[in-house]
Amino acid sequence: MISKINIDEKFSLFSEHFRPKIVAELNGQEFKLAKIKGEYPWHSHEDADEMFFIWKGNITLEFRTHSVELGEGEALVIPRGVEHRPIANEEAHVFLIEPKATKNNGTANVDAKYDAPNDVWI
Repeated sequence: MISKINIDEKFSLFSEHFRPKIVAELNGQEFKLAKIKGEYPWHSHEDADEMFFIWKGNITLEFRTHSVELGEGEALVIPRGVEHRPIANEEAHVFLIEPKATKNNGTANVDAKYDAPNDVWI
């Protein structure tokens, strides 16, 4: 059965930060929701572009050469291989759109609290 997705309802189902949850899949891409608060470690995705779309709050995406501030309703595509880290002083709700099974930390060696499992649906 084809059914709608209520984004606010889906965000209400989890509280942990930096643990993306899949809500849909289309054409080999996963549509993930994540809550972000604090700093995520530097990382890159060697084989995948990644899109951040801000649903609620504000984040800063840091790059080695500059930073980009994103607010509600704004988005940014990070090309594959570009090192970055998201930062949110207050909790932000974010959509991530990326190829299926893209690891949230890319190939970076990060602390276990940042190493989210793949294939978690809500």
